[in-house]
Amino acid sequence: MLNVAVIMGRLVADPELRHTPNDVAVTTFTLAVDRSFSKAGTERQADFIDVVAWRNTAEFVCKYFQKGRMMAVNGSIQTRTYTDKDGNKRKAFEIVASDVNFADSKRDSAGGSDFAPKTTPAFSEPASAYSSGSNEDFEEIQGDDDLPF
Repeated sequence: MLNVAVIMGRLVADPELRHTPNDVAVTTFTLAVDRSFSKAGTERQADFIDVVAWRNTAEFVCKYFQKGRMMAVNGSIQTRTYTDKDGNKRKAFEIVASDVNFADSKRDSAGGSDFAPKTTPAFSEPASAYSSGSNEDFEEIQGDDDLPF
């Protein structure tokens, strides 16, 4: 059996971190995923896919993603049934995320000013002597018998 789902889309709202009664972190969010085709003369449509993330993945999503960010999600499809407030039986399909990744740059989603380094690197010492290009750093190998390959 195989149950693998991989989607990439934009967050339709800021994710909110919640905790279960046993203090397990969880978040649910929706991604707008463009369809790969469109009818001639019409705009491309999107599907709105619900995703659930648990524990560290949920904390990561809530800390680093906001509405409009492009996100790639790898997980599995899960179904569940419930009764709505009117007493109707409903079935929900959602992706349970096992891995979440950035699919755009911060510049693409936030306007472009966050790529400048905030500090100078702490390691400003010169490179090792090997970068000077001196022939003394190398040993000449005589004959093919000494070659390791």
